[in-house]
Amino acid sequence: MAYQGFAQEYLGMPAVTRAYTTACVLTTAAVQLEFITPFQLYFNPDLIFRKFQIWRLITNFLFFGPLGFSFFFNMIFLYRYCRMLEEGSFRGRTADFVFMFLFGGFLMTLFGLFASLFFLGQAFTIMLVYVWSRRNPYIRMNFFGLLNFQAPFLPWVLMGFSLLLGNSIIIDLLGIAVGHIYYFLEDVFPNQPGGKKLLLTPGFLKMVFDTPEEDPNYNPLPEDRPENQPRDQGQNQQQHPQ
Repeated sequence: MAYQGFAQEYLGMPAVTRAYTTACVLTTAAVQLEFITPFQLYFNPDLIFRKFQIWRLITNFLFFGPLGFSFFFNMIFLYRYCRMLEEGSFRGRTADFVFMFLFGGFLMTLFGLFASLFFLGQAFTIMLVYVWSRRNPYIRMNFFGLLNFQAPFLPWVLMGFSLLLGNSIIIDLLGIAVGHIYYFLEDVFPNQPGGKKLLLTPGFLKMVFDTPEEDPNYNPLPEDRPENQPRDQGQNQQQHPQ
């Protein structure tokens, strides 16, 4: 029963969240089983551009360290806020969600070229948390039963918690900065006088990810139902008079 419940929960995850969290877990498992080492995964511009180890552009976002408190903490937040974004403000807009991934990853990679950062997965998680928190500003949060605060403070609370654990806050600040850039360009600037939407999802992403799917459980609202149904019924009655 537990296995069936887990399988049902896993298959019920939206596609992007399921793909990313699965990749992170499998990467960590491969390291734990010593199939690969972190030295084959970390971000190294010299190896990427001179040795053409292009996979490092992706794998540095997939490894969150060995199994332990830090790994599970990051996985919980990644799963939770990635899923809430995909099922919330990005519902029905998978291509836009993937584009946010690419945009955020691109900016973090640019920063990584000038800083000694080896793994950017935690920064990516903070970016997701930041975007969700700004789009849900009135939700009340509780952190381990110790703090009560509004959602927009969550990224800063996580940064403070990271600082208490003795970790560097550079990664957290990077995630907050990239999250704010995306939020400003996507949600704030287009609504300003003279502003316009600058982040345009490429058409090929929409062709790949936004193919329409029929949901058998979808029940449209009355105003969304086809308006021509009464007219068709009337035409049928005219064609088959009693």
